[in-house]
Amino acid sequence: MKNCNLTLEIARWLSPELALRLSCEFSYAEQDPFAVTLVFDTGSECPVRWVLSRDMLADGLSALSGEGDVALWPLYDLPDGVASSFCLRLVNTSTALFEIPSEPVAQWLERTYAMVPQGTEMDGVNWDELSQLAD
Repeated sequence: MKNCNLTLEIARWLSPELALRLSCEFSYAEQDPFAVTLVFDTGSECPVRWVLSRDMLADGLSALSGEGDVALWPLYDLPDGVASSFCLRLVNTSTALFEIPSEPVAQWLERTYAMVPQGTEMDGVNWDELSQLAD
């Protein structure tokens, strides 16, 4: 099974004027084709891990995506109306707001869709094996 990883420096907005730079690792594995995992602050003793829908992440690069505990939306801040970054809001016991560069994430997502094209995520499921696990 193949994996695809991307490590980026991103911003966690603590207030409208103050952002903390931290490392974030995006990972994708063929054996869990619907999900992407984000690990925030990978260099710390207590990294934070969130699992998101791959399609929701892709949608969030160009439009508001998600609801409830997770929301993503593009920041259209370039003169030609292109988003150079997108926001990711995560809510657990508190709210965290991250700003992430769009281009490297879009390129990384293209690689994940090359591994497992959208709409084919269930093609490799061994239903006999899963039904035996349920017994």
